[in-house]
Amino acid sequence: MTANEENNFMLKKWTYFLGLVLLITLISSGFKAFEPEKLEGFHVENDEEITYVVPTKEETEKVYFNFPYTGKSYVGFKQAVAIKESLGLYRLVNTFGYMGKYQFGKSTLRTLGVYNTNEFLKNPELQEKAFKALLSKNKWELRKEIRRYEGRIIDGVRITESGLLAAAHLGGAGSVKIFLRSNGQSGFTDGFGTSLKSYIRKFGGYDTSNIVANANAKVKME
Repeated sequence: MTANEENNFMLKKWTYFLGLVLLITLISSGFKAFEPEKLEGFHVENDEEITYVVPTKEETEKVYFNFPYTGKSYVGFKQAVAIKESLGLYRLVNTFGYMGKYQFGKSTLRTLGVYNTNEFLKNPELQEKAFKALLSKNKWELRKEIRRYEGRIIDGVRITESGLLAAAHLGGAGSVKIFLRSNGQSGFTDGFGTSLKSYIRKFGGYDTSNIVANANAKVKME
């Protein structure tokens, strides 16, 4: 090998190694360390337990939001309702004036003992307690319907306690009673076109057994 050929060989060799180093550096720079992210709309009370369940393939394919998977537990129920209502945003006020993570109206809040809507919007704990109190009131209002209709199929939808409670959150316990007694022929639809039937289906099968039926449920801040 001549000196010129040897120089060309060494040049190609160093060019190869330099390119390899640059390629590795470029690929490595595309990765960054994982940083934990706080989920604004995810809130768990002290007396609530999370049951972790491995989702099925079908359930995994239907997940569109980045929030902890909590299966069919009560925590899973309230987070699913929140995502549907407001994407889990505590300070959201919609075009109809409904407020917070679970989209409460002013009149409903007053029945729960909440009168300061500005404070309500700024206080996640207050919103969580209001949601639970409303579930207690609606469970009392629908106690007979839950016993009578749970497990039945009405207008193609299986009736469950959690589905009825979610529907009552949307349109009130009275509207749920009308839907059931009319065998699904009469049903409430909100200003965005969302029906009771869709809520009964979407939120059916969750565990809401920890909700105590209480006709006089109020929000109590410690």
